[in-house]
Amino acid sequence: MSDIPPANADLATSWEYLEDGIEHIMMRLQSGVSYSKYMSLYTVAYNYCVNSRAGSSSDFGSAARGGAASLQGSDIYNSLIRYFICHLKLLRDASADLEGEELLRYYAAEWTRYTTGANYINRLFTYLNRHWVKREREEGRRTVYTVYTLALVQWRGSLFAPIQQGNARLASAVLRLIEQQRDGQPIDSALVKSVVDSFVSLGLDESDPTKVCLDVYRDHFESPFLAASETYYKKESQAFLAENSVPEYLKKAEERLREEEDRVERDLNTHTRRPLIAQCEDVLIRARAELIWDHFQVLLEFDKYEDMQRMYALMSRIPEGLDPMRKRFEKHVKQAGLDATRKLIFDGIEEDVEPKAYVDALLTVYEKNASLVTQSFNGEMGFVGSLDKACIDFVNRNAATGTSDLKSAELLAKYVDILLRKGNKVIEESHLERELGRIMILFKYLDNKDTFQQFYQKRLSKRLIHGQSASEDAESSMIGKLKDACGFDYTHKLQRMFTDMRLSSEITAGFKNRMESEGNTETSLSVSVLGTNFWPLAVAEHDFTVPQEVKPIINRFTGYYNAQHNGRKLTWLWHYSKCELKLNYTHQQYVLLASTYQMGVLLLFNRRDSVELEEIVAETGLPKEMVLQVVVPLVRAKVILAEGTRYDLNPDFKNRKIRVNVNQLIKAEVKKEEREVIENVEQERKYMIEATVVRIMKARKTLKHQQLVQEVIVQVSPRFPPKLQDIKKTIDGLMEKEYIERVDGTRDTYQYMA
Repeated sequence: MSDIPPANADLATSWEYLEDGIEHIMMRLQSGVSYSKYMSLYTVAYNYCVNSRAGSSSDFGSAARGGAASLQGSDIYNSLIRYFICHLKLLRDASADLEGEELLRYYAAEWTRYTTGANYINRLFTYLNRHWVKREREEGRRTVYTVYTLALVQWRGSLFAPIQQGNARLASAVLRLIEQQRDGQPIDSALVKSVVDSFVSLGLDESDPTKVCLDVYRDHFESPFLAASETYYKKESQAFLAENSVPEYLKKAEERLREEEDRVERDLNTHTRRPLIAQCEDVLIRARAELIWDHFQVLLEFDKYEDMQRMYALMSRIPEGLDPMRKRFEKHVKQAGLDATRKLIFDGIEEDVEPKAYVDALLTVYEKNASLVTQSFNGEMGFVGSLDKACIDFVNRNAATGTSDLKSAELLAKYVDILLRKGNKVIEESHLERELGRIMILFKYLDNKDTFQQFYQKRLSKRLIHGQSASEDAESSMIGKLKDACGFDYTHKLQRMFTDMRLSSEITAGFKNRMESEGNTETSLSVSVLGTNFWPLAVAEHDFTVPQEVKPIINRFTGYYNAQHNGRKLTWLWHYSKCELKLNYTHQQYVLLASTYQMGVLLLFNRRDSVELEEIVAETGLPKEMVLQVVVPLVRAKVILAEGTRYDLNPDFKNRKIRVNVNQLIKAEVKKEEREVIENVEQERKYMIEATVVRIMKARKTLKHQQLVQEVIVQVSPRFPPKLQDIKKTIDGLMEKEYIERVDGTRDTYQYMA
């Protein structure tokens, strides 16, 4: 390199020195450039730009805008353009016969060398960029660029465009490499990345070269890449499905989508991710959706959790992908529930359904499919909704319920009664809380929660009255769960029943102390004093004559209670009472656990050994039909012997147990209780609908018929599904009672009457 030109050197002298240095940087940079030499090049470029005495011709018409500095800036800028054009022509000629990967390697190597050199040269002309280029662009010359950008513009026009013209040699070579990689062949990913990055770098925004513009990348690479990807995957998916199963195809599609995600991350511009993945999803998933949906049922039937998880992940990628799966899942769960309950029916007799078996069947179906939703469908709310809809269907209407909408609530309440009753052998006490939680799952799906409440209350009353509750903590826990699910009003009466039992214990203790102080200890009495409004207890339809043996203590308690609570009336419910009787005539002393009616019959044998049926009827005051039902368990236990209508005391009575329970449920009484519950439910529903209509109208004042009906349905549905005719009948009844009236001149608008 010649000596550094003087500060006032002309263009020819200055450029000769600069061109020699630029050529070294562009072609022999690996041999190095000393710091002093680099600074001398910078100084020459600086001196020429600021030398006001120099002047020369210019390809840019800047002289009219004034200033020698403008001319010198344009001269040196034009010299750079000519250099880049000549330099790139040599590269273009060298690439003319290259193809495929060989072309890519040449292109990538030259691109790296060229852009590295252009960066160094750009810093040499910092002053030119900062002053002359900046002023030119501010004056509207958008084709003037900083030196580095100028180098890219020249590469794009003088090398990239000629190579790409015609058969797009660069892009085609890159696409062939990507296809080879998709076919499982190893390729040089760094080479692909380098070429693709050059496509991005060559996109220049004319208005602001500092901004990234992807026009070149999109036009010359992304568009043909997407088209090639679509063609490749259409062909591959068709061929793969012809020889493999749907689950295998799902694995293949999942793998391909993951590969394309990795390819974008590794080799391509991130802008390509969305269109590429969308196109792959369209080809691999949407185009095969019908086949995939049809196979979903097979996966459900054979519990293919992993395959369903994969299918869910893939189908969730397209907007319409999951809805058909949700519908099929709902249908599958509903059918599974119906099949499970159908197996519980013996010879078409619905009464044979055992509550525990029924609850276990329903929960088995629910838990299996809830686990499926969690594991395979990621707990997605759409599938949760499908599970809920299916459970509502089969929990409320199945083979075990028959035509009754209330049967499921009844069976569920019976099972809770079994769990909470003393002597429960169905489940260990340590697991009781967990089982109650499982019960609440089914309770959530009950349409007729008010029916469950009535049956639950009825059985709770018996557990409390007869002291058969296994655990007060478990009882409180269950009521708490019901309260959380349905609110305070739902459990108010249930909680009040426990209050009555505590007060009754205090009353009984006080009465016992009174009896002991008076020296009366032969007969013990425990009484439950229960509030009429909170207990589902009905007065017996027949009379009962209290035996003379217990009448004195009954009278004493009545007097004691009346003295404590003036103005209250006691009504004795003998059909809910029970007693213990000692057999003193046998060698072994037995204790009979009997109903009060059975006690009335047995105490007759204190005065005789044989009693006629008519005598029992006369002395107990019970109807003949009731007496016959009462004595059957006594005869079956051989406490008494029957001959026609005469009953004899059995002097040779023996039993393996010391305490013998003869207080068995009378089937007729059970049926009667069930009818009473149903009647109470119907009555309570009428009251609730009526109260709801009044509450809505009081708040809204005026409302159209359809709006009123809809609001009633919304408010009542958490307890039971109301019938439209019942709502209409209630509205008509309230108009008759003058709670509401039709607005004058309308037929479908009501107003509240204060």
